[in-house]
Order: sequence, then structure tokens, then C-alpha cells
Amino acid sequence: MKYILIFTLFLGVSLTASTISAEEKIYTSVLHALFPQKRQVRIWTDDKVKQALLKNIKGSMLVKSKKDADILFLYHTSNIKIDKPKFVGSYALLKHYKKDVIGGFYWQKGRPNLLFLKKNLVKNGLFVHGSLEKYVEDSF
Repeated sequence: MKYILIFTLFLGVSLTASTISAEEKIYTSVLHALFPQKRQVRIWTDDKVKQALLKNIKGSMLVKSKKDADILFLYHTSNIKIDKPKFVGSYALLKHYKKDVIGGFYWQKGRPNLLFLKKNLVKNGLFVHGSLEKYVEDSF
């Protein structure tokens, strides 16, 4: 019984580490696709847990003020009125900000979902380059 408990805990920890690693790779790809010419992308986020993940991305820098950011990563806040590119972490926020969000990455039914909204990318003067172009949608 003791070994089953230890195995279950080990499996849970390794799956969580795997998910975090996958998210970090996806966010790295997103930032490099959106800002290929920038050496350092300034990020603001409303999630303390995601701060650590985003801080580890090479070429990124967390900022304390939304005004200083190049991009806002939103996970909980639905009332931000600042005119900055927004990238969301849930389907609900994607629907809420659909008029000005540039894209989103969220987990649904255990699967990662990534999408960019072409109209809002153009409105913000951004384009997705490279392998992520296939995730650009004309409408949502």
C-alpha cells in the first residue's frame, strides 16, 4: 500500500512537471512568433503561478505595470481596459475579450488549445510567423 501511494505521488509530480514544461515551450514559441525582432519582450500577467513560468522564458522580462508591458497574459482578470495586446489563458476570457484579444492558450478536456485571432493581430500590428501560423483563425 505504501508503494502505491509513493508511485501515485511520483506520477502526479512528473505529470505536472511535464505540463509545465509543455506550457513553457508553447509560451516561448508564442513570444518568438509574435515578436521575432525583439531581444527582450516585456510581459505583465495577473497570475502568480504563471509569473514563474513566464520568467523562465529566454528573452522575456516580467514588468510590474501593465503600461510598461509589450503583451498582457491574462488568466483571471476580465476588466482590463488598457490598449495592449492581450493573450488569455482560458476559453471564458477568450470569449470575453474577443474584440481585442490576440490569442489564447488553454487546456480543455486535458488537451492544449492554441489560437490567434487574425483581425486582432492586425489591429495590434502583429503577425504570427513560423510554425504557429496554422493556429491563426479568421473569426471566433
